[in-house]
Amino acid sequence: MMKLNRRLIIGLLLLWPAFTLAAESSTAPAWDQLSKEEQQVLKPFQERWDSLPPERRERLQHGAKRWESMTPGQRAQAKERFSRWQNMTPEQREMARQRYERFRQLPPEQQERLRRRAQWFKNLPPERRAELRAKWQNMTPEQHQEFREKWRRDDSGPGFDRGMSPRPERPGRMGPR
Repeated sequence: MMKLNRRLIIGLLLLWPAFTLAAESSTAPAWDQLSKEEQQVLKPFQERWDSLPPERRERLQHGAKRWESMTPGQRAQAKERFSRWQNMTPEQREMARQRYERFRQLPPEQQERLRRRAQWFKNLPPERRAELRAKWQNMTPEQHQEFREKWRRDDSGPGFDRGMSPRPERPGRMGPR
């Protein structure tokens, strides 16, 4: 009885890698299992597709499906963002990852507030954006911190809700009151 249990355990241990490999390969699609549209999007990976880890193949397939569902405008925007990403230094990419991670850890209300502020800034005339960027760049680190703290304490919404609109009659005004 003891020998039978030992043989069974040894046999299962020897077969374990085969079970794992079979389970992984069943979830990750082979190249010929992809749709024609997915194959077109993933063409740069065709030669090495079968050597990619299953998780990577699944992520790539998911990305290809997302790409297919995008409008032409969304695709153009995604291409532009990818181009910017490719032109970043490794340090800039790491900083972007860290900022994104910090953003993802914020409560949904704060994420939404930051999105509204970013949209508000994006909608400003280019001259006003340049003016605000220059003002920010000329601030000391202490002024940056003070500015950030004021914005974090005030939950009343983006700058346009608190007098930060780019009104021509008050061109020098910036920041919360």
